[in-house]
Amino acid sequence: MESIAALAALSAMGHETRLAAFRALVQAGHDGLPVGELREQLDIPPATLSAHLNILRAAALVHDRREGRVIRVRANYPQMNALIDYLTENCCGGTTSCSPTQPCASQEPSR
Repeated sequence: MESIAALAALSAMGHETRLAAFRALVQAGHDGLPVGELREQLDIPPATLSAHLNILRAAALVHDRREGRVIRVRANYPQMNALIDYLTENCCGGTTSCSPTQPCASQEPSR
């Protein structure tokens, strides 16, 4: 990950509501959440959530897909893992003695 992408991701999560939204989506797993359900969890107006999601999308931290009348939002796990790797790449002077936990791998639903 380039430092500009890392700065965009960190900036995007530098707001209480966006951080809460991203964490809720990570917790939801690969299936993500419908926008309406995410809005209910965060208890914020639809327009406010839309603005926050646009910032998270611009930083490539989330992506969404229309499913009929529902828009489902998902965490972008590869981008999240790239950010974690970027932040920890020089951990303990580059030794393996303090390696971070295993990257989060979203589980693809079986079809």
